[in-house]
Amino acid sequence: MDLVEISPTAQPPVCRIMDYGKYLYQQEKKEREAKKHQKIITVKEVKFRINVDDHDYETKKNHVLRFLDDGDKVKATIFFRGREMTRTGLGREILERLIKDIGDRGVVEFRPRQEGNTLHAILAPNAKRPGEKAAAPQPRASQA
Repeated sequence: MDLVEISPTAQPPVCRIMDYGKYLYQQEKKEREAKKHQKIITVKEVKFRINVDDHDYETKKNHVLRFLDDGDKVKATIFFRGREMTRTGLGREILERLIKDIGDRGVVEFRPRQEGNTLHAILAPNAKRPGEKAAAPQPRASQA
């Protein structure tokens, strides 16, 4: 048995007689259990080009929606090569269109911004829990 100081800031300090090895084991066990229940948010990346076709855009938009529904953040990136740098406005239009199409299923964490030859925006899932559907209105019982 050991004398273990539980709360050193209390007046007088709180101590307890216990098996210190068992105490450490219990603390470690609590930390592992807490770690199991944590949700790790990953950042998924979806790359677009300025000359993206409508079908390709829709496919990538659906990927973004799926990632957001799973609770992951999404980084939408447009990469400019060579003379495409003069057409950065087209890239901004694509990202703004994506943000508008996402609607209320996600929130914009960072507006589209240019860094070098890439333009990117970061979208985050809504505050509601992932996988949770919007509550459908309950039908009222009719009074007869």
